[in-house]
Parts: sequence; C-alpha cells; structure tokens
Amino acid sequence: MPSFDIASKVDLQTLDNAINTVKKEISGRFDFRDSPVVVELNKKDFVVSLEVESDMKMKQLIDVLISRAMKQGIDASAFDFDKDAYPSGKVVKKEVPVRNGLKQDDAKKIVKMIKDSGLKVQAAIMDDIIRVTAKKIDDLQDVIAKCKAGNFGIPLQFINMKS
Repeated sequence: MPSFDIASKVDLQTLDNAINTVKKEISGRFDFRDSPVVVELNKKDFVVSLEVESDMKMKQLIDVLISRAMKQGIDASAFDFDKDAYPSGKVVKKEVPVRNGLKQDDAKKIVKMIKDSGLKVQAAIMDDIIRVTAKKIDDLQDVIAKCKAGNFGIPLQFINMKS
C-alpha cells in the first residue's frame, strides 16, 4: 500500500550554515559597525541566542535571520519569535527556539484534519512523524495538498513516499 510520512524537521547543518551567513552579513553592515552583536546557535537545544544594543537593531537582526534561513531552505515558521526581547545591562537579548519535530498536539490537529477531509486514508502518529497510508497514490496527493493549504503554523515536510 502506498504511504508517506509527514514530518517537521530542521536540518542542523543547514541551520548552522544560515547562522554563519547571518554573522558574516552583520559583520559587513555599516549600521552594525562598532556595536556588540552576538548570534549563537545552541545545537543541542535548537535555540538561537541573539544579542544587540537596541530594539531597532534586534528587529533588523531578526529580518536578516529570517531572510538568510529562507535562502537556505528553512521555513520562517520554524523559528518561534513569541518570547519578547529582554534588556540585560547595556544590551538586548532574545532566545529564539527552533521548532524541530512534530509536537503531540500539532500532530493531533493534522490527523483530525486528514480524517475530517473524507478521503479514504489512514493516518497514524508515530513519535514525531505522521504516517499516512492509502490504496491510491491520488488520495495521498490530495492529503499533501490539504496539508499545504491548512495553516498549522509549523513547517511540514512530506518524506518517505512509497508506492
């Protein structure tokens, strides 16, 4: 039976490349010259630490981070910018978690949407992926189209297609 997996993963090496590109661009920009800027990636926890001297520069740094990540193929919704920046001495700091893997409640929303669609497919949650199986590949392609149209707020990848 044909099947595929729905996942939400960010490749660590691609993320590291995007962070290095951000560092390189910021070091060459005139508006960031002679100001303390720290962009660090905690590879274990998937958290990007940002540190600049003002809120305005924080917004510019976030814009650069999103644009460079998107050029590397990382979806902008992979970054969780919900937490506000906080002042620490003379600088403003911000911790940006990177969403990696499907959380249980997100997986349940996706499975519910698939079941409510009325297509003849089976969806099962397996750790941090969802396995979708059907008798026809066309049904699987319809599920992919519905998942892309559904706005879940997380980047989805459709991997491991088997026919």
